[in-house]
Parts: sequence; C-alpha cells; structure tokens
Amino acid sequence: MSLSIMNNSSSLSIQNQLNRTNSSLGTALERLGSGLRINSAKDDAAGLQIANRLTAQSVGQKAALYNSNSAMTMMQTADSAFDEMTNIADRMKELATQAANGTNSADEYTAMNSEFTALTSELSSIMSNTSYGAGTTLLTGGKFAAAVDFQVGASAAEVLQVDISANITSIGTGITGFGAANVADQATAKTTMAAVDTFINNIGTARSSLGASMNRLDHTINNVSNMKESTDAAASNLMDADYAVETSNMTKQQLLMNSGVSVLSVSNSTNQMIASLLQG
Repeated sequence: MSLSIMNNSSSLSIQNQLNRTNSSLGTALERLGSGLRINSAKDDAAGLQIANRLTAQSVGQKAALYNSNSAMTMMQTADSAFDEMTNIADRMKELATQAANGTNSADEYTAMNSEFTALTSELSSIMSNTSYGAGTTLLTGGKFAAAVDFQVGASAAEVLQVDISANITSIGTGITGFGAANVADQATAKTTMAAVDTFINNIGTARSSLGASMNRLDHTINNVSNMKESTDAAASNLMDADYAVETSNMTKQQLLMNSGVSVLSVSNSTNQMIASLLQG
C-alpha cells in the first residue's frame, strides 16, 4: 500500500468500522436498558407488527376473562335466588299437602294459609329485588327477562348467550297464580299441590339452563386462559431481549471498539511516517 498524505484509506476504513461497531454497541445497550429486543420499528418492522397484533389479542383476552368471571358471578347470583325459591316452594308443597288432609280445623287452615301467603310474598320479593350490583335487577324485568349475550373472547364471534326469559315468565306466572291457588281449604289445597309441583319444575328448568351455561363458561375461561398464555409467550419471544445474547454482544462490541480505537491511532500515525521521510 502506498503512502499518501491526500487519502489515508486505512484510517477511513477503520472509522467506518468504528461507526458500525458503535451503532451495534448502542443497540445492545438500548436492549439491555429497556429489556426489549424491539424498541422501534427499524429494529424489526415485521416483528413489531406481529407483536402489536398479539398484544392487542392478549389485551382483548384479558378483558374477556374479566367479562367471563363477571358473567359467572351474575349467573351464580340468579342461581342462588332460584335455590332459595326452591326451598320456599318445598315448604309451600309441604303446607299444601298438609292442608289437603281432612283432619285440619278451620284455625289450622287459617294458620297454614297465612304462612302460604307470606311465602308467596317472599317469592315475589325475590323475583323483583334480586340484583347484581347496584340497580341491575336480574329476574322480573331484569337482565334475564330477555336473552343476555356475554362477550367471552377477544373476537366479536366469541359470545355466550344465556336465555332463560321463558322460564322467568313461567315462574312469575306461577307466583301470581298462588294468589288464587292457596291452602285456605282442603279442595283448594289439592289444586295448589299441582300448581306448586309445576312451579318447582319451572325453577328446576331455569336452574338447569343456568347450570349448563355456567359449566360451558368454565371451559371457556380455561380455553381463553390457555390462549392468553400462548399469546403472551409468542409476543414475548418477539419483543423481549435475550439478556445472555445481548450481554455477549455488548462485550463483543466493546472489545471491537477498544481495538478499533487503538488501530485507528496507529493508522493515523502514517502522516508522521511521511513527515519522517521528508525530513530524511
């Protein structure tokens, strides 16, 4: 290689290499500092786009899990109300059966009918006042008086519909009917026995529908949880920095920087060599 004072090609080459090394070192330091492999679109444009979609899906799945747990709680609240109504109906069945017996006196019929009427009022209260949160009634005139759609996934298609509206109507009709079908006498009590049986069956049908929906929702929650775990792992693989790799790369670039600076110093001494020749 010729000696020239116009162009020190060795120095220029080393400077270019130092710039590249410095850039690589800066990237490694940025990744180690942020914990992310992708800190801007220039780091991995395609990877960033995929990671953004995965993150959006994960956020949606997180919200869907919240929705699902809220839906489960709402259905459990309604089921608890139906459970207590079943207990009340069982007592009403007992009263109607006792009243259907010919051994009762007028005073006993009065006492039994008084309790039966009070239980009917309590059934009406449960239907009107059972609520989920403040002001959200569930049964008569409430959420379950019509079909309810629960958003249980990150896409619009992932919906669980619960429809016990027909059961709510039947149960309400049964309670209204108890106003006339009481246990004031033996003949009425016999009619009431059948009415209570129908009422208990209607509650059972509603609880069965809720139970099936809750069981399905359990599986939905498990599936969405598994999908979210996989989605988060995929996004992490794209976005997160590998500290072992980046630490190794940082060390490598630091060594290259140190050696490059030393070599550049030697390369820049070429002019001194030329000056020595001229002085000679």
